[in-house]
Amino acid sequence: MPPDTSEPPRSGRLRPPGLGLLLAEARGIFEFNASLMLSPLLLRAPRGDGHPVLTLPGFLASDLSMAPMRRYLSELGYASFAWRMGRNIGGVSRMRAVLRDRLAEIHGETGRKVSIVGWSLGGVYARDLALRAPELVRYVVTLASPFANDVRATNATRLYEALSGEAVEDNSELRNAIAGDLPVPTSSLFSRADGIVNWRTCLLRPSATAENIEVHLASHVGFGVNPAALWAVADRLAQGEGEFRQFDRSGPVAIAYAAPENAQS
Repeated sequence: MPPDTSEPPRSGRLRPPGLGLLLAEARGIFEFNASLMLSPLLLRAPRGDGHPVLTLPGFLASDLSMAPMRRYLSELGYASFAWRMGRNIGGVSRMRAVLRDRLAEIHGETGRKVSIVGWSLGGVYARDLALRAPELVRYVVTLASPFANDVRATNATRLYEALSGEAVEDNSELRNAIAGDLPVPTSSLFSRADGIVNWRTCLLRPSATAENIEVHLASHVGFGVNPAALWAVADRLAQGEGEFRQFDRSGPVAIAYAAPENAQS
């Protein structure tokens, strides 16, 4: 199924990905297998300096979904941490306090600022944490996270609202803040072939410390195990504290990334 490259509707409202892209999400298992096959190459990514990284799972997922990411980052020299809150059934407002406590716990345990890698809804949480506790956060990487534009444009919106008890339109002030600029460096990874969220909801405003990285043909459910996504996460987190340079789309999986200018609109 070809990726969605259509122009947004003139009404300003975005649509969730179509049925073809949704059904194609089954390819996520192949992305995981590809990462296993390419593991010797992926381990050539820039190594970390031992700082802590908190991984936040997507909607309906648990720490198990982020286990490959944590193992990969641990192999590269990071101190990787799970969120330890069971299955993510949503609730941005409801989860704010416990997530802030978990972040503070890791910071207190390690004595260092914490990078956060959030998959889908986990990335929305990550951006909110960076806004509320920038003194504890070093870097934010989001994977296929719908935080901008028309955030209702996902195939999980109704289920999220039913399980979390929160409507996505609730608390417009919080929603607008999460969609805005962050006080820490950040990278948003997305794919036009995403079958769950409209890729335009993942676009941040590029700046001197913020960038979008498009991964060709990545699925939503496979993003956290996609080899190109794993490489990009490792590369971004390897930057020194307080440093930021634009992502260099080279290396063993260079073919998987769109050109920088194509990742902005």
